[in-house]
Amino acid sequence: MRITKLELFMVEPRWLFLKVHTDRGITGYGEPVLEGQVSSVAAAVRDLEGYLVGKDPRRIEHHWQAMYRGGFYRGPVRASAISGIEQAMWDILGKSLGAPVYQLLGGACRSRIKLYGHISSLSRERMMSSAEEGMSRGFKAFKLSPRAPIHFLESRAFLEEYASDFEALRRAVGGSIDLAVDFHGRFSPALAKRFIEMLEPHYPYFVEEPCPPENIDALAEVAHSTTVPIAAGERCYTKWGFREIIAKRAVQIIQPDLCHAGGILEGRKIAAMAEASYMAVAPHNPLGPIALAAALQLDACTPNFLIQEQATLGEGYLKKPFELEGGYVRLPEGPGLGIELDDEAVEEKKCGSIGSNPMVFHEDDEAVADW
Repeated sequence: MRITKLELFMVEPRWLFLKVHTDRGITGYGEPVLEGQVSSVAAAVRDLEGYLVGKDPRRIEHHWQAMYRGGFYRGPVRASAISGIEQAMWDILGKSLGAPVYQLLGGACRSRIKLYGHISSLSRERMMSSAEEGMSRGFKAFKLSPRAPIHFLESRAFLEEYASDFEALRRAVGGSIDLAVDFHGRFSPALAKRFIEMLEPHYPYFVEEPCPPENIDALAEVAHSTTVPIAAGERCYTKWGFREIIAKRAVQIIQPDLCHAGGILEGRKIAAMAEASYMAVAPHNPLGPIALAAALQLDACTPNFLIQEQATLGEGYLKKPFELEGGYVRLPEGPGLGIELDDEAVEEKKCGSIGSNPMVFHEDDEAVADW
């Protein structure tokens, strides 16, 4: 089997889909994308196309090593390009053997996979209505985020407003619904510790990225100051990027994004590293249905899997979207990633370009804030 062509197309709202074609008529899907840098990742995929065309796509580990180590310079753009290509190669391998990817990685560890939805934090009213809407769809877990911008230190009243919103949400949904909070790396470690202490009585499921991710010691300082589980990892890439965060026990839950961290097998290696340190895995995924399909394959065969983020179940993109049942989806049964794009529906959503992430500034002094 040989790769004949890599086909890329940008899709609304902010996704990049990849089809890898072969001379056997088998096509593999992947999502090589980095939020806000889609065009850069597309260019990186094109840079790798010359190496890939004519190669056997089933030599996944070999090609991963060649693409990663052969580039010399490494980072999120190249890692994201490799991630989407790697997903597509697994899809091809699974289809060629008539088996789901998770079967090729050791088989299923569970019969179904827990998902969480997102709650709008634009206002308390919108927060409550979006939680109600999500529960009506069947979600049993959610994540919400404090609104940006946030200063290095904020007033007590500022934090109490957010804490009050979370307390009201907890009362509204009850104790059986899991509520995680994503700080988006917007807080300083000092402010994060103060805010987590205020949230702690209302039992957050976990707190994600409580401070910026570059300083692992600062993240560990926050994690060691609270009983609330700390999660992070969406801005870590490859097993090497996760090594220090795991070694220093800077989190209790790691969140590799399979569109950034190196793909499915790299995610499996990262999960195994975390398993040895008694850490859980909750893959990051605010992206499209191919990304979700790839993540579900990892979730199925990972013993320390916790919960899966999603932004879409594939309605309007997949011929057979995933179905939520009591907060879970069943294991994919089809070969490869177990999905088939609805080409006609996707054609209507293709677009020529995707914008970058918004820049955020403080209103009082116009200083730059973390998005």
